Order: sequence, then C-alpha cells, then structure tokens
Amino acid sequence: MRVLTALLFPQPRRRLRHGRALNIAARTVHLAATGTLLGGHVVAADPGRLVPLVWVAVATGAVMMAVEIYPTAHWAHQVCALFVYAKLLLLGLVPFLWEHRVALLLAAVALASVGSHAPRRIRHYSVWYRRVMAE
Repeated sequence: MRVLTALLFPQPRRRLRHGRALNIAARTVHLAATGTLLGGHVVAADPGRLVPLVWVAVATGAVMMAVEIYPTAHWAHQVCALFVYAKLLLLGLVPFLWEHRVALLLAAVALASVGSHAPRRIRHYSVWYRRVMAE
C-alpha cells in the first residue's frame, strides 16, 4: 500500500518537464476538435465525418488529464476533476440520447468553461480532504 501511495501521491510532487507547453498544445487542439465537433452536430453533418474529431478530442482530453495527474493524483478528488467527470458523463449519454446530442454537447461545453474559469479556491478544493489543495 505504501508503494502505491508513494506512486500516486509523491512527496515532493513530480514535475513534468515542459508540462505547461504540453497542456497548452493539447488544450488548443482539444478546443479546435471539440468546437468543430459541436458545430458539426449543430449543422447535422454526416456522423461518419465527425468520428475522427471524436478520437482527437478523446486523445487530447486524455493528455490533459495525464498532465494534471502526473505531479500527484490529488487532482482526481478536486472540484476541477469533478467537472471533468460530469462532462464525461454527459458525453457518455450522447450515443443513448442521440436526438438530444446538441443540448448534451452544449452542456458539456458549459461545464468545461465554468470548471476551467472558476476561482482557484473552488477548482482546487478537495472533496476528499475538504480543503483547498496547495500547489
């Protein structure tokens, strides 16, 4: 258990070389892909043409999560992560509620925007420790 704890929550935190640049690059590509994907659904583009954008969005989203988790897994129980989990839940509903996909995608965009721009004291609040996690 100590090995797992040390791996997930190292002291001091790990530092990802060029992590900020990687995060900015992934976020830029993610925004372009998801924006184009949303627009494609708004104008009822052929779903087959949108599939590559789904994979780009998934890959860049995974990169952004990895960049956040790498220093310490404490990110996983902060409010910013809860916004990501809620967004993933909405996106997971799309195949099952296809006729409501635009509304679900717009809700996911709203969650992403609020989650990304909320004050630090909210974004980095840990629901596990019930306090703001200091960097």
